[in-house]
Amino acid sequence: MSQPVAQHSVPAASGRTARRGHGNPWLTLIAVALGVIMVTLDTTVVAIANPAISRDLGASLPDLQWVTNGYLLALAVSLITAGKLGDRLGHKPVFLIGVVGFALASAGIGLSKDIGLMIALRVVQGLFGAMLQPTALGLLRAAFPAERLNLAIGIWSACIAASTAAGPIAGGLLVQHINWESVFFINVPVGVVALVVGGLFLVNARGGDRGSSFDIPGILLLSGTLFSLVWAVIKAPSYGWGDVKTLAFLSAAVVLLAFFVLREAKAREPLLPLGLFRSVPLSVGAVLMMLMAFGMFGGMFFLTFYLQSVHLLSPVQTGVRLLPMMLAMMVASPAAGGLISKVGPRVPLVAGMVFAAVAFLGLTHIGVDAGFWAMTPWFALLGIGLSPVLVAATDIIVGNAPVALAGVAGGLQQVAMQVGGALGTSVLGAVMTAKVANVLPGHMKDAGLPVPTPAQVDLMKEAISQGVAPVPANTRPEVARLLVRASNLSFIDGMHLAFTASAGIMFVAALLSLLVRAGRQVEGAAALV
Repeated sequence: MSQPVAQHSVPAASGRTARRGHGNPWLTLIAVALGVIMVTLDTTVVAIANPAISRDLGASLPDLQWVTNGYLLALAVSLITAGKLGDRLGHKPVFLIGVVGFALASAGIGLSKDIGLMIALRVVQGLFGAMLQPTALGLLRAAFPAERLNLAIGIWSACIAASTAAGPIAGGLLVQHINWESVFFINVPVGVVALVVGGLFLVNARGGDRGSSFDIPGILLLSGTLFSLVWAVIKAPSYGWGDVKTLAFLSAAVVLLAFFVLREAKAREPLLPLGLFRSVPLSVGAVLMMLMAFGMFGGMFFLTFYLQSVHLLSPVQTGVRLLPMMLAMMVASPAAGGLISKVGPRVPLVAGMVFAAVAFLGLTHIGVDAGFWAMTPWFALLGIGLSPVLVAATDIIVGNAPVALAGVAGGLQQVAMQVGGALGTSVLGAVMTAKVANVLPGHMKDAGLPVPTPAQVDLMKEAISQGVAPVPANTRPEVARLLVRASNLSFIDGMHLAFTASAGIMFVAALLSLLVRAGRQVEGAAALV
């Protein structure tokens, strides 16, 4: 549990009377939640808009992949640098610049008539989105006393869960009844409100020396490391994990990381002081955040395919099916924050990871025809389990960093989540595809269909891993039904293996959570260099 620490006080400007509510912790929470809600909504609605974007702009599948990957790469590469920018110049101006830039980029995407311009603006969106997330945590870290920070992070997490739940439903309704452009235009009014509330009530807390220089070599080396790692992870499913291109990018990430560590050890004003990792809770928190994201995003990735491709549900119906998990997170996150403040992070972390593992194991029992009530208890348990993990891991990363490095710590938290989520989706995707290839011949044989050759399996496994049955045109209806059934059963086997792997990751994380203890926060950045 985070120890109380003296907060930076921000006096009113000379000759002025502080505005009513200026610096109020709860108004600060509202402002930063509005900003981060924009990013969360955008993340969840883009996939829903992709078919309409493809139709209207003539986008190919690689184009649509770049709509997502361009944003993800820009976001992941810039998070820690953006956090450092907030620490140096002030979290308030960097946050507000991020709000304005993200809203304007969203409006530009909505006005785009060319897929190339849209991809470029998605990259810009990612850069400004990177300004929002770590500075939001930095602002919360400065506004709330240590004993209430857990509760604030819990409410902040509940807002993210609420926007995540609303994303598929709102996006589906907007695309269906208005157009795909509206899913981006919706960020504009949210951004305006966040800008007004933030401008009025946020306090410009910052740490470090405003006149200090930036660690440009460190920025370049870390950016190269994160780009190489994330690029390798998101392209591995198409390249293959053993492909020379994947291995080359992974090797480049390792080499650049080694140079980055050497640079930071010698730099007078490092981008990411290595002394941060002397805090066991902070270091363990970063690993736990990555493991949690690995299981959560990897597992949820297949649930959307299961609901939309196997059950043939619309995006809106899919969002409704996932509501129990999101509602559980909305309720459990603030409760987890209060509990962590009282008993510390260790017990909630261990319990949360175990609950999540049990939920994933429960999901291994759902079949092709599982109904709403067969899935709901496991979705709800998963939301209850993930909530204390998200809150506690965030708190022990940000709360155990000095206030002067709160932005960098917030960036580290988000990088751990982004990298963990990308790894979960990619690695579990490879696990699932291998399982599908292994069981498909048997399911087709059991259905009375010709057993496919290895070459035919290679052609079919990718589609089946996404829940799509590769039924050739002009196939007789009775044969098509058998092929769909064999494909769905193969998908279910692969999904069950992915859920089992996610459960295993959560159990490992539960054991690692036993290392978490109350951490001593270091107040001076100089002490960490």
